[in-house]
Amino acid sequence: MTLNIGYELSSMILMGLFLVTLVTQLRSKKYHPLLYWTVILSTSTAGTTMSDYMDRTLGLGYAKGTLILVTILAAIFAYWRYSAHSFSVQNIRTFKVESLYWIAVLFSNTLGTALGDFLADDSGLRFMGGALLIGGLLTLTVVATYFTRISKTLLFWIAFVLTRPFGATMGDVLTKSRQQGGLNFGTIGSSIILGSILGILILHTTLNQNRRITEASSAGTP
Repeated sequence: MTLNIGYELSSMILMGLFLVTLVTQLRSKKYHPLLYWTVILSTSTAGTTMSDYMDRTLGLGYAKGTLILVTILAAIFAYWRYSAHSFSVQNIRTFKVESLYWIAVLFSNTLGTALGDFLADDSGLRFMGGALLIGGLLTLTVVATYFTRISKTLLFWIAFVLTRPFGATMGDVLTKSRQQGGLNFGTIGSSIILGSILGILILHTTLNQNRRITEASSAGTP
């Protein structure tokens, strides 16, 4: 929107970025927090423009776009379950399963964007109402994780899909004008704020990862 290059070109650029980060991740032999979250970020931005391209440029609308994306995501999970006999995120050890995981993440983010836009624009909840609704659903998902016997894998993917509309609606709260119900930080200001928060969390994760590796090495030393 700020660069005025349109959703189609944005989607092509960000999908290219996603493919570059994905190939780097797939070639990696171990977990690197910075690389992992870079791929997550690239799926989020690519998913956003893909959703906007479907809903706005192609004119499908939020409801129809959401239905299409739900169908695609269900097909991905069905194929994953059929070919790997599980779509657990705790047992990703092959190139094929990891590829399916990242494709599911991409379309989960795309679906989440479409759902978030629907809640913000078509449902009448506006940005803050949509954020509160999704936040409430995320809270229920967390409660179900700890206090029910519902599949943890199912709850993970429910939570993952919900984080995107939560992020989209919260992003709208930050970027939109006060007359529209937002905080008027704009796209650049909001990107700086959110990028800073993400950077701090990735740094924290990386330091914890390095600490665990150091402790494990020390424990194994005679």
